[in-house]
Amino acid sequence: MANRESITRAFLWLAVLVGGPLLGAKLFDLLVLVGAWGADPPASFAMMPYGKAWPVDTGVFFIPFSAAMLIAGFGALVAGWRTPWRYRWLLCLPSIGILLLLILTVAAFWPMNAALYYHGIRSPKDTITDAQSIAMAQRWVTLDWVRVGGGRCSLRRSVAGAYLTMASRSCPEGSASRTRHARPGTPGSGSVHCVVRVEPVTGNNQPINLRLSKRDC
Repeated sequence: MANRESITRAFLWLAVLVGGPLLGAKLFDLLVLVGAWGADPPASFAMMPYGKAWPVDTGVFFIPFSAAMLIAGFGALVAGWRTPWRYRWLLCLPSIGILLLLILTVAAFWPMNAALYYHGIRSPKDTITDAQSIAMAQRWVTLDWVRVGGGRCSLRRSVAGAYLTMASRSCPEGSASRTRHARPGTPGSGSVHCVVRVEPVTGNNQPINLRLSKRDC
C-alpha cells in the first residue's frame, strides 16, 4: 500500500512539474504569438511560428510536454486505482482531461494550423478564402481558451491529489478531519476540544472518533 502511495505521489508531482511550465507556455503562446499572427488577418498569418524561419515550431515544443503530462496522469490513475472514490476522482480528472485536450488538438487545431499557414503564405495548398480564414482564426482563439481552461483544471487537480497523498502520511490509518466544539465544564467556564475522525482508507472498519484537548489541537 505504501509503495503504491509513493508511486502515485511521484506521478502526481511529475504531472505538476510538467503541467506548470506547459500551462505557462500555453498562455504565452495564446497571448503573445497568437496575438501577433491573429492581429490583422489574413495579412498577419505570415507571422505564424511555422516554416524555415522558426527553428522550433510550437508543435515540436508542446508535444513532448503534453505526452509527459498524459503519462504522468494515467500513471497516477493506475497506481492509485484502489483508493476510495472520493480521492480517485482527483486522479481521473488530470488523465482524462489531458487526453481530451490532445484529441481536440489533433482533430481541430492541426487542420486549422495548416489551413491558416498555407493561406498566409499563399501556398498552392491553400483551400480557404479570406473571409473563411478570419472566421477560422476567431474560432482558433476561442478553442484555445478552452485548452487553457482544461489545462488549468488538470493542473489544479494534480496539485490537490499530490497534497492529499502527502497529508495522508501524517495519518497512516486513513484520512482525518477535525471539528472544533465547546464542551461545558464548570459553571461559568468552558473548555475547547477537538474531535478527530479517522476513516480507514481500505477495509470495512468503522470510523474512530478521538477526543483531544485544546493543547493537542
